[in-house]
Order: sequence, then structure tokens, then C-alpha cells
Amino acid sequence: MEKLKQLWGVIVIGFVLSIWGVKGHEFDEFFSNKSKVTFLESIYGASAASVPPNALMVGLTLVQGAAAKGAVCLDGTLPGYHLHPGSGEGANSWLIELEGGGWCNNMKTCVYRKGTHRGSSTLFEKEIPFTGILSNKAEENPDFFNWNRVKIRYCDGASFAGDSEDKVYNATGLQFRGQRIWLAGIQELMSKGMHNADQALLSGCSAGGLASILHCDEFQSFFPESTKVKCLSDAGLFIDAVDVSGGHTLRDFFGGVVSLHGVKKNLPSTCTDHLDPTSCFFPQNLIANIETPMFILNAAYDSWQIHESLASPAADPQGTWHDCKSNHERCSTSQIQFLQDFRNDMLNAVKGFATSRQNGLFLNSCFAHCQSERQDTWFADDSPVIDNKAIAIAVGDWYFDRSNIKAIDCPYPCDKTCHNLVFK
Repeated sequence: MEKLKQLWGVIVIGFVLSIWGVKGHEFDEFFSNKSKVTFLESIYGASAASVPPNALMVGLTLVQGAAAKGAVCLDGTLPGYHLHPGSGEGANSWLIELEGGGWCNNMKTCVYRKGTHRGSSTLFEKEIPFTGILSNKAEENPDFFNWNRVKIRYCDGASFAGDSEDKVYNATGLQFRGQRIWLAGIQELMSKGMHNADQALLSGCSAGGLASILHCDEFQSFFPESTKVKCLSDAGLFIDAVDVSGGHTLRDFFGGVVSLHGVKKNLPSTCTDHLDPTSCFFPQNLIANIETPMFILNAAYDSWQIHESLASPAADPQGTWHDCKSNHERCSTSQIQFLQDFRNDMLNAVKGFATSRQNGLFLNSCFAHCQSERQDTWFADDSPVIDNKAIAIAVGDWYFDRSNIKAIDCPYPCDKTCHNLVFK
């Protein structure tokens, strides 16, 4: 069975790369002890290898009229979304998933990005699989399977938060309109029935998880008080951490994103009143002041943050961390201790947040990133658990007020249920 899983992973990896129009050697690959997935897909959404063969495929809809509102992708094309309508008891319930996919922090990276499906809707997949929290099957998604489920595509490069009027960028054809894309998408969905919602959940993975934090209270404001509104951030708890060189790789990177995209004016004033804009792009400085109930789902040893924040090539030019980043089992004692210190930073970041009963928490001690969209990590026979409770059950218990969820795993290596990602 394990060999069949790996063979299926190899087949779907080739399929995904062919869709992207890229050569296999251009991307590193992740391997899981449970499945085999590409690096980018494991980070930015449902991995190809975690997509069941009978997964629901949902078509793309472009937001017509968005251009008149200035709500356009980096290259000026229309934004889009994928919607699968609810049914039965879920007909008036809505789950909005904000797609992730990193950021661009300078002209070079944004010009590159606008020529990809992260910056142009002309390169969006025409249909995508709905798995994990987006699945339409009760056995895969017990609490949200019959809701109206939407994925809003990500094509601005600043977590749906930028809005720059700077004319300097006109020569490049770049448009920094994430905030307008967010608003145009929500307005479109309101016109399609979301204004009648009895229940709503705003979710997102990675950069989309950060976006769900940034927009949570705003999302709640679109509904009457009678609507039950909550938010979920998956792999969006990016920490302002010290990297292996003693620097602040992610802070420097986020500083470029905030400045280039004109994010400052769309950040919560509860933060910008006393902190600089870059600090207010970090969730640790935002989550305690969010009024809407929020659930934070994160791996304590977040794979993206290890690779791109803690031990990025710039922070580790000699490659001392190469083997450890590739496979956590190859980490030295001192490297494991560094990662344990990072976990402690994450735990400290959620202390104030966790004191509120309305908030939920699931921090598992895994080397992973984005666990709600992947079927194998969201809800499956061998999906990750804390105290024998799977992620899907924990989120459902929290959303429907069945129990108070503050699940914090014991430190690595105690959790044997993880789907740890390992580089080849």
C-alpha cells in the first residue's frame, strides 16, 4: 500500500508540473512518510498527492466588473474564485477560503510573479479540486461538507491587503490591489446569496491564513449580528523570529511587502497606533485584539518558516542547515534546540489570544504547513491528532461551540501522528 501511495504521488507530481508548464528540476520536492508532494503545493494549498482520485473539481468564475473598481491582479487581469453551492441544512452557510501562495516584496519578484498563476488570472487553473475543509463529502469534511464553499484566488502578492497608488510602477504594468480584490470578491459573493447567511467562516492557508487574520473583523462587519461569523487561520502564524544568523529575514521581507504594496492604510489601527506597519503585518501583534472568534491552526515547526525565515539561503549561506531543513531527523542537537526555541516563541505569541474562551487553538508538533486543505491532514484514518482529536473535529467542535479547543501538542519528537514533510 505504501508503494502504491508513492507511485500515485509521482504520477500526480508530473501532472501538476505539466499544468504549471514548468520543468521538474525547477522545483524541489517534499516527501512525506505518508505521501509524496511538491514543495510549493504542500506549502500553498492542497497538495497533489493528497487529492483523492474522486475529488470534486470546481470551475473558475471571474469577477466581472472588478476592473471598474480597480480590483485587479498584479498584471491587471480580473480576479476570480471557485464556488460549490451548499445544500440541505448547509444551504445558508458559507465558508470562504482565501488562497495562499507567498508574497512579492520588490519590483523584481513582483514582475516575475505577474507572469505566474499567483499574479495573473489568465494562468489560473480552470478548475481545482475541493479537498479537506472544502470537500463535499461528509466522510471527509464532517461539519462543512454541505455548506457553500468558496476559494478566492490569490493574485496580488500581499495577502489581499495592498492598495498602492504609486505611479512609479506604471512602466512595469504592476497593479497592487489586494484590498480591492478582497472587497470585490466579498461583494460578488454577497450578491450570490451570502447576504442571507446564517453562518459564515472565513478561512485561509499560509499567506491566505495571514489574510484571514487581517480581514477577520472586517469580514464580520459585512453581516448582521444574527449571523454566526468566525475565522480560521491555517499556517498563517508567521513569527517575527531571529534567524540562524542572528538577523530578521522575515521582518526584512515583510517590510518590503508592506512598503511596496501600500499595505499600511489597511492594517488595524489598534496595532498601527503604537507599532510600525511591518510589525503590524505579523499576526503575533494582531491576534489578541481581534474581536471576532478566531481559530489558529499551525504546525509548531512550520516548514515554510524553517526554510524561508529561520534558515533561508541568505541566513545560512554555507548551507549548515541544508540537511536539517531537508529532513528533521538529520538535525543536530543544537539545531533541534533552536527549533524548540522557535516553538516557544510561537507559544508565547498566542498566550494572550488563548485566554479568550471564544478563540480556538491547534498547535501540533509537526514539520508541516497548511493542514486544512489537504485531505490526509484535515480528516482521514491516519490524520494528525492531539489528544485523539483530528483537526477537522477540533475546528468543528470550536465553530459549533461543542467544546473549548485549546490544543497544544507536546514538543518534538513525541507526536507520532504527524505527516512530516521531508525534502529530497
